[in-house]
Amino acid sequence: MVDASNRSLRSFSLGEVAEILGVSGSYLRQLSLDGLGPTPALGTARRRSYTLRQINELRDYLASARPKDALKFCPHRREGEKLQIIAIPDGPGATTTSLYLTEGLALKGFRVLAVDLDRTASLSKMFGYFTSHMPGANASMYGALRFDDGLSMSLVIEKTYFHGVHVVLGSADLAIFQQECTQRHYSGNLSYADVGIRMVRALKEVEEDYDVVIIRCGADSFLTAGALEAATGVLATTRAQFAPTWTSINELSYLVALSEEAGSPVSWDFFKVLVTMYNPRDVLEQSVFVQLRQILGDDLLTTTVLKSDALRQAGNIRRSLYELSAGEVGRSAYEQAMETLTSANEEVMDLICKVWGRPPIYASQASRTAFD
Repeated sequence: MVDASNRSLRSFSLGEVAEILGVSGSYLRQLSLDGLGPTPALGTARRRSYTLRQINELRDYLASARPKDALKFCPHRREGEKLQIIAIPDGPGATTTSLYLTEGLALKGFRVLAVDLDRTASLSKMFGYFTSHMPGANASMYGALRFDDGLSMSLVIEKTYFHGVHVVLGSADLAIFQQECTQRHYSGNLSYADVGIRMVRALKEVEEDYDVVIIRCGADSFLTAGALEAATGVLATTRAQFAPTWTSINELSYLVALSEEAGSPVSWDFFKVLVTMYNPRDVLEQSVFVQLRQILGDDLLTTTVLKSDALRQAGNIRRSLYELSAGEVGRSAYEQAMETLTSANEEVMDLICKVWGRPPIYASQASRTAFD
């Protein structure tokens, strides 16, 4: 496994870059020939490729050269648009969903902070931060939230190999925070809502640097309650099975109720459920998905993330599919996985655009309905 210190992201082919930016390959090729924008690397047969940093440089160039399309190429928050904080509660596929939503948003030009509240650091490991390679004590959200000698939020943020993505690492220190909160709670000195206030305050310190914060919640109740309190939106993951769905919803309802009892009603711009590891060939899963749609209505995302051998292989080696080539996991499996992940990400991006009062970027079925 590759640790964070020498982790790198592959370059993207001209065709991939054209798809990411929403322009034609011939247009990008002409820009290169005219010496405009960043200079791509030339491979065999003079095939052009760009790093993600260069893709973002292209975004800046295109936004300047085509001001009418500036928002398309550079979707950063504008004045009056609030920081989007999306909490992903612990559940089936929560780490995978957090990883690919974070990286998918960054690929589309958003500045993203990923916060790992899982004491096992499941999301951090996907960015190459293993226990032996992690910074010192207080490197997790515990450092910013602790009740004594708390650190500035900026000091607990780490860079990643993925340009446009920073991360707050998960660590065993989070268990200490849970214990401290429990003791204070039972002594009458802390409510669940208080943790949310601390989390909001910490994120506010760095909000100018980001467009979206993705919080991968763990199993600790106080941290999860704090994340739900701070969140502007919630994306819950589940399987096409009733038991995990109702377990997730009941746990969320319980934590929300605790915050409301403390006098802090939770208000989200959206609450959505994403079905992950879905097998469309399984008749029982098909039936459950239809019933979930009837029960949850628009709260269930239109897109599902399919059960994927490519995702499994990448996860086993703690790598993202964006780091791998199609040949490393099988082209068909790779393309199917990327298609389903992209569809889910685009649906969430359209939700973000709706909150900001922008027209949908991808005009997914769900977003078209919302804007009709």
